[in-house]
Formats: sequence, C-alpha cells, structure tokens
Amino acid sequence: MAEKHFKYVILGGGVAAGYAAREFDKLGLKPGELAIISKEAVAPYERPALSKGYLFPEGAARLPGFHVCVGSGGERLLPEWYKEKGCIELILSTEIVKVDLASKILISASKTTFTYEILLIATGSTVIRLSDFGVQGADAKHIFYLRDLDDADQLVEAIKVKKGGKAVIVGGGYIGLELGAAMRINDYDVTMVYPEPWCMPRLFTAGLAAFYEGYYATKGLKIVKGTVAAGFDADANGDVCSVRLKDGRVLDADIVIVGVGGRPLTALFKGQVEEERGGIKTDGFFRTSVSGVYAIGDVATFPLKLYNEMRRVEHVDHARKSAEQAVKHIKETEGGEAVEEYDYLPYFYSRAFDLSWQFYGDNVGETVLFGDNNPESPKPKFGTYWIKDGKVVGAFLEGGTPEENKALAKIARIQPPVESTDLLTKEGIGFACKF
Repeated sequence: MAEKHFKYVILGGGVAAGYAAREFDKLGLKPGELAIISKEAVAPYERPALSKGYLFPEGAARLPGFHVCVGSGGERLLPEWYKEKGCIELILSTEIVKVDLASKILISASKTTFTYEILLIATGSTVIRLSDFGVQGADAKHIFYLRDLDDADQLVEAIKVKKGGKAVIVGGGYIGLELGAAMRINDYDVTMVYPEPWCMPRLFTAGLAAFYEGYYATKGLKIVKGTVAAGFDADANGDVCSVRLKDGRVLDADIVIVGVGGRPLTALFKGQVEEERGGIKTDGFFRTSVSGVYAIGDVATFPLKLYNEMRRVEHVDHARKSAEQAVKHIKETEGGEAVEEYDYLPYFYSRAFDLSWQFYGDNVGETVLFGDNNPESPKPKFGTYWIKDGKVVGAFLEGGTPEENKALAKIARIQPPVESTDLLTKEGIGFACKF
C-alpha cells in the first residue's frame, strides 16, 4: 500500500480548495508541503458558472476559462499553476474512502495512504436526490442534477439531443430558477414545479417572488406550485417521458432537472469531530474540535459574529473567504501575521435572463418593498429592506449598480435605525446610498 506524506492536505477540490491553495502560496510554502486531494478530474473551478454561462447556447463558458480565482477578479489558476509552483501537488480523480483524524491518516479507494500534519476539510456538499426518498422512476435516463462538471457536461449533451423539447424543473430555489432560465434560453418548453407557495422561500418575500414568477411567465415559463414530483415514467429506451405530480397532474418531459437542495459531505468524519446544525463545528478561525483539523466552505458551522449565532452557509462567497481565513490562521500559528476572528456578512446573488440581484445581511423581521417591480417593465429596479428591533438588518436589490450594491452591503453591516417604514418605501435605494 503506497504512502504519501504532506505537511498540509486540503481534502476536496472545489472553490474553497482553490482559494486556500492561493492563500498558502501567497503566505509561503516549501516544495512538496501542500496537496489537494480531489474526486474530480480537473483543477478547482468557479462552480457557479455551471448553472449560468456553461449552459448558454452560444458563447458558453468552458474550462480553462473559469478556473479559480477568476470569480472574485483574481488570477486564473490553471492546472499548470500548481505544477509551476512546485509546492502544491494536485491529486485528482482520487476518492478518499476512510479518514482517521486521530492518527492523521486518509485512505483512498485505490488503497493509497496519505498522512498529514494539518488537514483542511473542504469536501463541500452533495445534491439531494429524489431516489433518496424512494420516488418511483427517479433513476430514469435524462433526469439530471447539477453539482459538478460531469453533471453539466451530461446536461449539455442532452440539451443538444432533445433539442427544443419539454423540460421540467423540480424545485423553485436558486438552482431551479437559474436552470429554468437556462433551459428557456435553449428554446425548451419549460415547466417549474415546487411545493412552496412561492419561489426561493428561504430568502424571498411573497412580494419579491411575485416579480420573478411574473417575469418568468413573460418569458414563457409555466409554474406549478403547491405540489411535488411523485413519480416518473420512462419510454422503451429508459428515457424519462413524463412527470407524475402528487396532485394527479402529469407533465410531458424530455429532460427533468432536479434542484431540491444539498447536504454537506461530512460522513467520513462522523463520530470523530464535533458537529452542529448539520455541519462540522468550528471557531472563528475554522478550527474544529480536533487539533490540526480545519473545516471550510459548505461543511463548516461557524460563529456568525454579526448575529451572535452559529450558522452553516452554502455559498461561493463564504467558501472563498473561509478558505483564506483558515490558511491565514494556520500561518499565524507558524509565526505569521495575527488574524482577526472571522466576521462574515451573509451575501447571496443570482443572474438569470437579463436580471441580476444581490442580497446582504439577514432576512428576518418586518419587510419594506420599494421601487418598480412590474414584471413587464423594460428595466425593473426594486428591492426590499428587512427591519428588526427598529434597525435595517438585511437588504435586497434587483438591477442595482456596483455603487448601489456596495451601499446595500454597508447598511446590512452597520444596521442603521429606521424612523419610518413609509420613508424607507419612498426613499428606496436612496436610503442605503446616504451611508
């Protein structure tokens, strides 16, 4: 059984891994000190591209165009970058099947043993599959999930094969909305299905959702709410041909895309490290309960200082920033510069069709809707403030300029007091810009 030793090992090859590698390089590495072990066959890339530009019918995004760290305006780290540095070994197409945190040992499916001094767990999330719930026919061909490059490639191929057909999107969250738009842009007849009373219920208010559902309708998408996919039928070739809904309706389908959420990949570490809220519990430096082990990105449940509570955040922005924070702390313990505790401001964004929104802060409390949210407006621009204990704690804006979005982030952090909600409605984004 082959054995390899590294001072630092990053387990996982997603966004967090790429940004951690860049931070290690920036702060100083010796040859052969760092390894990234990834199940994927390619160097770390900006995952959000898969539900956006990768699916465009023309001018589609392709690697090497979206390797990290282009998503945040940084240098693009091509596979050669890792080799040229001479300090980072990129171990791809390698699945770790056993972890012993106490002994600092990782064992791969091919029986290679990796030992380390410091481990960064960056395993990310996996998609929730309908087969997990025993949904009948969920293993038919052309039922897709989107998490990695292989998933995206299979979907792109199916889009070409079933050209101009019918697509059913199961789920009305982030992925559902972005993929619904992508399939419509590819000239598919699209129906979205979700059980909630409106789309993106974890973030959107009814007022925000009404705009997006109305806008999607103007683009020709159909939306079926208040029910779920109860089963799928396949043709003689095993290809999905229809979706049976719980309310009795049946939808024809050439392609089905499921986006019903994700789960953090923590199974390898069960019983070896403290967990909380479905993730691996960390402090403000992403240290876990096990010495020399850090957890970053989707898998980490960390102290959200701004709200004085523990949270797990599944978003690319946090993946990037948590990776950098952990590496800075590792280097601080080796005599580097002191680093402050992580002080994250929750941030989410999306782009679909000609729309682009950003959200900062916390979506709790009373809400105020402002601006032009008519789905048929040529250039809709509107937003929402969330007010708790007389202060603005969250802010959302569709169609904002870079300056306006910066103002949004600022007020979500400083939480200014609000004298009158009527005034907020009247001032709109102007209120945020005053700060």
